[in-house]
Amino acid sequence: MKYTKNLMDFCVWLWLSIFIVQSAHGDVSYSIPEELKRGSVIGNVAKDIGLDLKGLSGRKARIDTEGNSRRFVDINLRTGELVVAERIDREELCSEKLSCVLNVELMLETPLELHRVLIEIKDINDNSPIFPTDVITLEISENADKGAAFRVAGAHDADIGQNAVQNYALENNNHFVLAVRTNDDGGKYSELILDKELDREKEEEVKLVLKALDGGNPAKSGSVAIHITVLDANDNAPVFSQTAYKASLPENSPLDTVVLIVSATDADAGANGEVTYEFSRITEKARKLFALNHQSGEIRLIGSVDYEDESKYEMRVQGKDGTGLTSDTKVSIEIIDVNDNAPVIYLKSLNSPVPENAPPGTEVGIINVQDRDSDSNRQIRCTIQQGVPFKLVPSIKNYFSLLTTGELDRELITDYNITITATDEGSPPLSSSKVVHLSVADVNDNPPVFSKQSYIAHVTENNSQGSSVASVTATDPDWRQNGTVIYSLLPGEVNGFPVSALLSINGDTGVIHAVRSFDYEQFKDFKVKVLARDNGSPPLSSNVTVSIHVVDVNDNSPQILYPSPDGSSVMTELVPRAAPAASLVSKVIAVDADSGQNAWLSYSIIKATDPGLFTIGVHSGEIRTQRDISESDAIKQDLIVSVKDNGQPSLSVTCTMYLVISDNLADIPELKDRSHEDSSSKLTTYLIIALVSVSTFFLTFMIIALAVRFCHRRKPRLLFDGAVAIPSAYLPPNYADVDGTMTLRSGYNYDAYLTTGSRTSDFKFVQSYNDGTLLADRTLSKSCTADEPFGPCDEPETLLQICCPPPSQRYCNIGDFTAEHMDDQE
Repeated sequence: MKYTKNLMDFCVWLWLSIFIVQSAHGDVSYSIPEELKRGSVIGNVAKDIGLDLKGLSGRKARIDTEGNSRRFVDINLRTGELVVAERIDREELCSEKLSCVLNVELMLETPLELHRVLIEIKDINDNSPIFPTDVITLEISENADKGAAFRVAGAHDADIGQNAVQNYALENNNHFVLAVRTNDDGGKYSELILDKELDREKEEEVKLVLKALDGGNPAKSGSVAIHITVLDANDNAPVFSQTAYKASLPENSPLDTVVLIVSATDADAGANGEVTYEFSRITEKARKLFALNHQSGEIRLIGSVDYEDESKYEMRVQGKDGTGLTSDTKVSIEIIDVNDNAPVIYLKSLNSPVPENAPPGTEVGIINVQDRDSDSNRQIRCTIQQGVPFKLVPSIKNYFSLLTTGELDRELITDYNITITATDEGSPPLSSSKVVHLSVADVNDNPPVFSKQSYIAHVTENNSQGSSVASVTATDPDWRQNGTVIYSLLPGEVNGFPVSALLSINGDTGVIHAVRSFDYEQFKDFKVKVLARDNGSPPLSSNVTVSIHVVDVNDNSPQILYPSPDGSSVMTELVPRAAPAASLVSKVIAVDADSGQNAWLSYSIIKATDPGLFTIGVHSGEIRTQRDISESDAIKQDLIVSVKDNGQPSLSVTCTMYLVISDNLADIPELKDRSHEDSSSKLTTYLIIALVSVSTFFLTFMIIALAVRFCHRRKPRLLFDGAVAIPSAYLPPNYADVDGTMTLRSGYNYDAYLTTGSRTSDFKFVQSYNDGTLLADRTLSKSCTADEPFGPCDEPETLLQICCPPPSQRYCNIGDFTAEHMDDQE
């Protein structure tokens, strides 16, 4: 007895201990007793698996229970311990199964890691043996022999193993002793052994108390009263047709379905041979599902059976004859799985939003799919809708990873509704779907784009400071700050001025403002670059060129280049008396710094000594004779010429032209004296210049004679000595575009008529090449001076233009000499 007690103590200690078994695949097994308090520590799963405690929270460690919605255990993320989260009743969880194992899964993310944890639930002695009825009634014939055995319905203990019913005890009486037997399945039952014959005449009824004891420590017990009625002899007990019955029942079978029929026969006749049936051992769950017909032995379904709830039911049926003799048999009912559960999709993790620059293969979610059915009904296929840049990849067991398959672009698609469908392999197959909503996070991958490739703006000169000049617009398809555009001017210089001194830009609106007032004559047009930058990190930018054209206004009066505008010298033109009508006498040359119609000049004589003698070209400025000169005409003719532009309002300037009608300057003493007075201080210089000029003229004449023969058949011929050529000093630098604006619309070279005895060249008579106008590209393009002996005038083409006069002009006058130039003589 002492040895037995020590053995029982060791077993109890073994059940209450926690075992940790590390599997070959990294799984962990624990063994715990049932009915532990909530919060009880099962084991340190993090330490046993080898996980870092610091990473449990970051990796979202959690416990999933397979096939059961109730969560019996949980994990302490701070310590890594597996703790009891809910009361665990082994009898409720596993019924009478010898092995009760709770399967849970420890799941971690980033990366996905799954560990299977097996928790074996050990039975403790928390249930007492219970007899099926409160009173057991037996009828025993009085002629029963000594040693006759009478089986008594056994007690049921919800516990298993050693905690189940292990022994029976019968209170002391005068007729019976108790024998404890073992069934084929290891269960204990008792038999009353007749130790002393019954005598109905002495005792018609015998009352006993039978006690059932389990093997727990301390042991629990249950008792039942046995009422024995002494009858006449009945020496045959019922015999079942099978020692054990088995049946299969599809789940979800309709109510009142006949599961099976048990049958027993009794060799006795009459009432002693009539057999009735009843459950001698059955669980409370099975009692709610199955009913036994006491007369026919038919077992019918009275509740809904579910394979996922319980796959097998076992019970014992007792057959009893009319006089109380009994026998029993074992009934096993297996539940057949039917594909009645569609797969269930669980979204375990979702990384939303996902950056649009996530590379292909990025894991954005974890899907878990479960099916409560078994075998092929539990095999699941997962698919994803077409046309989305995602795919499902099987991971661990019934887990799938949702991965990207291509590049995402938030500017095209901002959100995805991904439909995932799970289908089992049952017949017919069942399926379910789940929609996963995924957002795409913006990344600064688009630079601002201007609405135009370049911008052109016009601003009127003399504009007010701060006035709006132009507006640029750039858009960025990115979101929020990545799409916020800020404008700025790129640094640079315009005509020596920094861009910032000319223009400014509103950083938010892109409106360009003038910092200063513009002058067309200083800034006709210029270009600046505008930078558009977003607020992303890092920022992206682009630039565009803005061309600013300053629109001219009429703010400059005409400027007279010839005659000399400052009046520093007396410019007198000599008009021969033989000059016919329409002869070119002189030309007023003027320019206007403005452009366009503001620079279109018109000439008019506003005052003249003889108003009917001379006229001026309205647009050319050429002064010509209106009629032949008569003897009565005054020798000195003064003309006041007005030059007016075409602006609104127009601006004008006047000059005085001095003309002398004479064939010889010597005939005009007062003019000679005035000329002598004006040039006495320069006489020596002029004499030297005259000598050089005569020498130059002679050499030039010789060159012309040769050139005339060369160019006779190629170009018109002209004699030119530059008497009225306008020196470059008359052209200010801001008239560089005179040719382009056509301010000087005619190009002229003039023949010189020098009178005999003249000491200066201030008295000139000019005549154009012809009555028309030269091409613009020949007009005042370059002055030939003595400082540039190898300049344009030395070119053969230039010499030809100088030396070859047109057919309309066939003579050259030098002093009183007139030479006729005939085509055949050249």
